[in-house]
Amino acid sequence: MGWLLVTYRLPSGGSSARVAVWREVRRSGALQLQQSVVAYPDDPAFSRAVERLRTLVSEVGGETLAVRAEPLAAADGTRLVHAWNEARAAEYGELSSECGKFLEEIDHEFEIEKFTLAELDEEESALDRLQRWHERIAARDLHAASGSDEARAALERSQDALERYSTAVFERTAP
Repeated sequence: MGWLLVTYRLPSGGSSARVAVWREVRRSGALQLQQSVVAYPDDPAFSRAVERLRTLVSEVGGETLAVRAEPLAAADGTRLVHAWNEARAAEYGELSSECGKFLEEIDHEFEIEKFTLAELDEEESALDRLQRWHERIAARDLHAASGSDEARAALERSQDALERYSTAVFERTAP
């Protein structure tokens, strides 16, 4: 598999440009190879991410250079895929952890018997955020990273918990 490599240089001075670029790199799922060097699999799914990064760097007064690259040795390609998968596995792990917190929150609502429509809306929004996060990770997971099954199961448990909570709210608030 080929890779898209993006190098960037930011203007010296305030940290706001560095923070904005760092957030975009993180949001896009890029693999940070070195300071100011990131990689994406050469897949159409990442073309927009590369363009967003290039646009942002330009907007803050920096410069980018983006190239297509092929690993010189099989071991280099293996290391890149391994690093990519480690990053996805970390994301899946973080998502699973957040699903655990969501489950704790639902359990807490049952414990304190807080069955309000406002709380249900809040919990639905939280689950929507977790689902969108899972979709973003899954879209980047081109090499079957570990943690995918666990994250999917954690998300399913969260959906089941919300369904239980939704039923409880309905039963207590329906006329």
